[in-house]
Amino acid sequence: MSRTGRREGPGPAELLLATSIGRRFYVQGASKLEIAEEFGISRFKVARILDQARDSGLIRVEFDVPAPLEPTLSDEVAAAYGLRRALVLERAQRTEIELRKHLGAMAADLLTELITEDDVLGVVWARTVNAMTDSLRGLARCPVVQLCGVSSRIDTREHSADRSVETVRRIAAVSGGEAFPIFGPLVLPDHRTAQTLRQQPGIAEAFERFARITTAVVSIGAWRSGQSTVYSVLGQQQREELARKGAVAEVAARLFDADGNELAGHPGHHVLAVGVPELKRVPEVIALGGGAGKADAIAAVLRSGMVNTLVTDAGAAQRLLAQA
Repeated sequence: MSRTGRREGPGPAELLLATSIGRRFYVQGASKLEIAEEFGISRFKVARILDQARDSGLIRVEFDVPAPLEPTLSDEVAAAYGLRRALVLERAQRTEIELRKHLGAMAADLLTELITEDDVLGVVWARTVNAMTDSLRGLARCPVVQLCGVSSRIDTREHSADRSVETVRRIAAVSGGEAFPIFGPLVLPDHRTAQTLRQQPGIAEAFERFARITTAVVSIGAWRSGQSTVYSVLGQQQREELARKGAVAEVAARLFDADGNELAGHPGHHVLAVGVPELKRVPEVIALGGGAGKADAIAAVLRSGMVNTLVTDAGAAQRLLAQA
């Protein structure tokens, strides 16, 4: 009791009222207006009592999400970067390979949920996308289009599935839809070679379908060794030149600076890959990328405005929020 004779904090009657209102609202699903009429108070007072009960800890709202998601971080990242959705994996100590597998599994579940028979699915060739392919168990029947060529220079310590050039066909096999692969190298020596290969019947058929894609799955790379398909096929002088120009991120062999601007010139004109303007016209672009060390690259790609959905992990998400 205080010196004035009044109790510090709510008394038993206030506690009972708050718990009763909380039970009606959160457990029984009554509206604030219905509760107000039942207790003979205004709906504004009902809202105030619910807010105070949550602030004091009398009422705690918990989410038991069956998937390994961080709901709060997911909402905060989506809001900070203007995304349709962000799926943030809960924190766990994982190797880089394990993280890719978890990101791929989450992306596979999302794709299974979103894709319909009216869609045209486009996918890049990347290790995280290959991990997603490994986790796909079902997909609506739809055409599957490869968005870029492949790179032969990746870490040979990876699982053999990560070195497959059959990603599109494997996804199409799950879907039952038609596959449009690009059997060609990602980075080419010159503009003439790129133009010649784009006119080859099979490759031209894939490129013609870029404009029809409704959902694209891409992977975000960072501009350093082991984190970029382009970085690994260029010479040291070219790498340093692109770093001086501000390269920090890569998507489908397209390079971006920290502000999300695409870097013009080499190697953009010498690749077999979808262009940034084409990706920006796709209604749903799902980007995969995780790890705190890749946060700068992820933030750069999100600033480009071409991503609608991000699949990442808690370590990267927290750094993304700090940057935002």
